[in-house]
Amino acid sequence: MKDLTDIARRSYQAYVDKDRAAIEAVIAEDFHFTSPLDNRIDRRTYFERCWPGSETISDFRFVRLVEDGNKVFVTYEGTATTGRRFRNTEVLTMRDGKIVEAEVYFGWNVPHEAPAGGFIDQPRKGGDS
Repeated sequence: MKDLTDIARRSYQAYVDKDRAAIEAVIAEDFHFTSPLDNRIDRRTYFERCWPGSETISDFRFVRLVEDGNKVFVTYEGTATTGRRFRNTEVLTMRDGKIVEAEVYFGWNVPHEAPAGGFIDQPRKGGDS
């Protein structure tokens, strides 16, 4: 059995390297992607909508990379080519050595925009705590 965290690492490295063949090799044909902006889009739509973002990525630093059954939980700090930093968490579901599902949770800038112990005052959306 392949190390699932290695498969996850290779998918992020493909973004850094701008290597579409490398990411296609680890994403299943029946892959689906969900984020706050995307609701279970298919593989084709993912490559049309998300892959162009690889041009703006210069690095990923893993904060957490945890395998649990057929899932890998990943928290990373990414760096854009502009120098802007951000933190995301993703849950990757694997099958037969490929990623079949990605759930992405994002919204943090690094450093955090709110002061330590504080918050940014703005209206909450339904379901936010």
